[in-house]
Amino acid sequence: MSKQVIILAAGMGTRLARPLPKPLTELRDGRSIMKQQMDNLALAFGEEFRAMIVVGFKLESIIERFPEATFVYNELYDQTNTSKSLLKALRASNDGGALWMNGDVVFDPEVLNRVLPLIEADKSFVVVNTSKVSDEEVKYTLSSDGFIHLLSKQVVDGLGEAVGINFVSGADKASLISHLAQVDDQDYFERAIEVGIEVDGLRFQAVDISDLYAVEVDFAEDLERANEHFKS
Repeated sequence: MSKQVIILAAGMGTRLARPLPKPLTELRDGRSIMKQQMDNLALAFGEEFRAMIVVGFKLESIIERFPEATFVYNELYDQTNTSKSLLKALRASNDGGALWMNGDVVFDPEVLNRVLPLIEADKSFVVVNTSKVSDEEVKYTLSSDGFIHLLSKQVVDGLGEAVGINFVSGADKASLISHLAQVDDQDYFERAIEVGIEVDGLRFQAVDISDLYAVEVDFAEDLERANEHFKS
């Protein structure tokens, strides 16, 4: 069965201060951030994936670049956060699990090879980096059984950072959809995962990719850091 992939690209990306949606930001190798993501997906999954992109801000510019994808429109892109964009996409998805990523993540193609066994086993996971823990990033802790316990920017003494690449299993999807609908409009999707863990006992595995690169581009310095991995 074709793998379902969701890319969240509805936001305005105001912190990076670019005229186009942040996923269309050009990298040093000439590709946009999203083109790099689509290339990585094709490299890992071949033709066995279906990309659904959540659009909002200047949606035409993304639709024109990626006509092979399907699109979901978050018409409240300027009033809601990633929880509501993911909610729209999961409601529009087919049965089964779904991989999703923020549209501003530049990452090593090997990341997808690492998580592929969990996708094929239909096991929910969050991709993490334990090499650094920044205050402004989404951080996590683990429960006694080794699965994600807390997951937010407010986590104290986090074990690492979530990098913005995640998977929800087919069995867990209905619960996640329910909690995405209930959290606040300004919540990140991680809040719904956290509530689902607490209320429904969802089990999200932490997949450590600290030996690989994954950069979420929020600021100009993030873009510089991402570009270090590409030849000029």
